[in-house]
Amino acid sequence: MSQSSPSRKNAWKWIPSLYYAEGLPYIVVMTVSVIMYKRLGISNTDIALYTSWLYLPWVIKPFWSPAVDILRTKRWWIVTMQLVLGAGFAGVAFTIPVDSFFQYTLAFLWLLAFSSATHDIAADGFYMLGLDEHDQAWFVGIRSTFYRLAMLTGQGLLVILAGFIEEHSGLHSVDVQVTVQPAYQQEQMLSPDSLPAMPAISTQAIVVARNTLTMNTAPLTKSVHDSLIKATHQWNLEHAHIAAENRPDRAQKGAGTDDTGIWTKYVSKPLGKTLRAWFGDARLNARPNYTGNVTRLAIYLAQPPEEGQTVVVNMGRVHGDKSIALIGPTRFEFNASNWNKPALALIQLDPKLRENATATFRLQSGNVKLSWVVTFFLLAGLFILFSFYHRWALPRVESASETPPLGEIIREFFNTFILFFKKKDIGRILLFLMLYRFAEAQLVKLASPFLLDAQEAGGLALTTGQVGIVYGTVGLLALTIGGLAGGFVAARDGLKYWLFPMAIAINLPDVVYVVLAYTQTDSLFWINVAVAIEQLGYGFGFTAYMLYMIYVSESGSHKTAHFAITTGFMALGMMIPGMFSGWLQEHIGYPHFFVWVILSTIPAIWVTRFVNVDADFGKKKSS
Repeated sequence: MSQSSPSRKNAWKWIPSLYYAEGLPYIVVMTVSVIMYKRLGISNTDIALYTSWLYLPWVIKPFWSPAVDILRTKRWWIVTMQLVLGAGFAGVAFTIPVDSFFQYTLAFLWLLAFSSATHDIAADGFYMLGLDEHDQAWFVGIRSTFYRLAMLTGQGLLVILAGFIEEHSGLHSVDVQVTVQPAYQQEQMLSPDSLPAMPAISTQAIVVARNTLTMNTAPLTKSVHDSLIKATHQWNLEHAHIAAENRPDRAQKGAGTDDTGIWTKYVSKPLGKTLRAWFGDARLNARPNYTGNVTRLAIYLAQPPEEGQTVVVNMGRVHGDKSIALIGPTRFEFNASNWNKPALALIQLDPKLRENATATFRLQSGNVKLSWVVTFFLLAGLFILFSFYHRWALPRVESASETPPLGEIIREFFNTFILFFKKKDIGRILLFLMLYRFAEAQLVKLASPFLLDAQEAGGLALTTGQVGIVYGTVGLLALTIGGLAGGFVAARDGLKYWLFPMAIAINLPDVVYVVLAYTQTDSLFWINVAVAIEQLGYGFGFTAYMLYMIYVSESGSHKTAHFAITTGFMALGMMIPGMFSGWLQEHIGYPHFFVWVILSTIPAIWVTRFVNVDADFGKKKSS
């Protein structure tokens, strides 16, 4: 360090904003992009395939971290990358309205991913250069809290903003009430063509054949049920209300072509069948020869959209009995050629329902593209402001040096990795980095889908707004308290003293999801309590992980590069378990999956017992 460390008071000017700026691009690229593409009508297959690759820059960033360590200053890299991130967000906003938006926005998301990973390297290196050992421990809870706050901003506020714009930029919503009366004489819609013509309306609007539907609880035979589902799907497909989800690599193959890969044919498929048979949730197994009653709702537009324009109508339950569920497509498209042909939505009863019940479903349509354009332009402006602010707020803790010759750069690059892997106890270090978050890596991928999924699928059937409240208010408060507490106790007693308790804290609270999955409570209060417990433990326990990466990296002359290597292993430790977690959950169901998550905490707790840490690391040194 060429200049003296700034005071703790001055550090408050840049640590919160720097780590907020570090976390926001990551959550936008990895999570918000998935929600955006889903709302824009991209298939689940394409979303999972292409957005998963966006994780790669964080995994391989150690390979260019030496360049950040050698060329220019960390301060220069931070300010420059924030400008590039602003340009990248603007690029996404500009390309959302174009025809080939998927390809163009993905290209800008790749730019954002690499720029964000580079920003991470510089920011983490600057943190170690700008603070002494004790202040690093003292502020680790602050930086973790603001990093997590950025993630919650992305998952919560940005999505809520996009949803608000979408809701207020489109057609008025329409509510449909479904009433269940066991003895009601229900008439099934024989053919959509037999429906009477819709009344003329002078303005554009969503129109339904009936705003109230009454159903009885008589079960259907499997043959009647399946034929009804098949005919409805075929109608929606023929009239282009739903899109056929064809993978690009199958588009040019014949209909009867078997393109199952070797992995799927000999590993994934038989293994999945075995898991489903031995450990699967009974609700995921084959249906019996009867099923709950089904009715169809016809949805129209009152006026034809403008030529070339597509109006998207989304349908979902807003309140009522969870035994009344929407099955099949929930997103319907209307254009100038199909606006007066009804889209058909399917509503099904739980076969065990035998009493009166009601539920309300809402149909909404808004300008989806406009909502995400505004959101990404807001992000672009925010990062340009971040760049100018940090140009002023970041202290000058290092001096720019002349660029060394290329040969020296290459030697220094390889020397950086050699020195890292020659560290004492490198095997234990790598095991800890890979296993400490093994359970959390799986939980974090399925927690939100679990809260959002229908009760029939094993979820809690919360709305998007309710999930935003659970994570954006209660969860954020608990996480903040946990992160601050972790930083304070580590600064007081040192990392070694708190390492094992923090490993327990980040893993054991995952059991609340087991309770939620088996009870499927509809009490928002108890759901909030459960998430608060898990987030409190996460905030407290993650402190140990961050401090340990600093401890491993701070010895030697390559702190920035070595910390980047540890974060690369952290990303790899999150990516690999996350990749198979969704596949596993689909085969065994939510209750058994969360039991597996609890079993997955054992390796983390086991490896923590064998980690060596200096007893004085993190403690405040006496004068």
